[in-house]
Amino acid sequence: MAMVKKKTNWKKMLVAVVAFIVLLCMLQLIFVGWFGGIGPFRGLEEKRMRKVAGNQSEYDFSQLEQMEGSPFPGGKIGILGSSVTYGSASQGQAVGEYLAARLGTELYKEAVSGTTLTDGESNSYVSRLKTIPAEEKFDLFLCQLSTNDATLAFPLGEVSEETDLDRFDTSTVIGAMEYIIAYAKAAWGCPVVFFTGSYYNSAAYGKMVDALKELQVKWGIGVLDLWSDKEFNTLSQEQRMLYMWDDIHPTKAGYSRWWGPELERQLLDFLETE
Repeated sequence: MAMVKKKTNWKKMLVAVVAFIVLLCMLQLIFVGWFGGIGPFRGLEEKRMRKVAGNQSEYDFSQLEQMEGSPFPGGKIGILGSSVTYGSASQGQAVGEYLAARLGTELYKEAVSGTTLTDGESNSYVSRLKTIPAEEKFDLFLCQLSTNDATLAFPLGEVSEETDLDRFDTSTVIGAMEYIIAYAKAAWGCPVVFFTGSYYNSAAYGKMVDALKELQVKWGIGVLDLWSDKEFNTLSQEQRMLYMWDDIHPTKAGYSRWWGPELERQLLDFLETE
């Protein structure tokens, strides 16, 4: 008996492929704010961000004035981070730009949205740290305690007794932080300061903050802690709508009116003890 070949239903396959592509595009559009704007929707996202109340011109960092008695007038600060450092919800104006404006310094910013402290991929904090030119002369080096490690449930690790750069397990959050601290101190010989995000519902990030405070004791680094102060984190609904795009990412108003002044206060307190 002759075998009957089944006809390939190309129409159904084409519909399935198109549906899959549409789904990917929708997911990209949904998460584009987190990743900082990628692909064909970047222009659309930038237009949407311009309309956000907290990103209006009155909150632009160009209106910031340099503080009197800056510890680094005319100096340079470096900053390493992910979307919070990039300013994915604030049109690229974030912690580094705020502090540079207030301190009267230049800024070297190494920020890629969606990246982690923990090593293992090409855009990790650890891998990008090594791309910063050794000849840079920083008066201060800042590093963001990334929320992405908590979101992705990367292993926390433990604080070691080591200080040798090659002895840290950078596949863990703590190991990566220790590597960054040791590397920055050796490369630039300047104060090293980590900063946290404000409070959001994440037990994993809370454990990272606790670990960072242990490293503060071991290494003598600065820790600018926006996470732990309940009073600081108590906002009205109106304030939260103005200051935050979501639970993690501030708008320009959030950086300039809420995060920035507190980070500045804690930084100056730390520098006074240096």
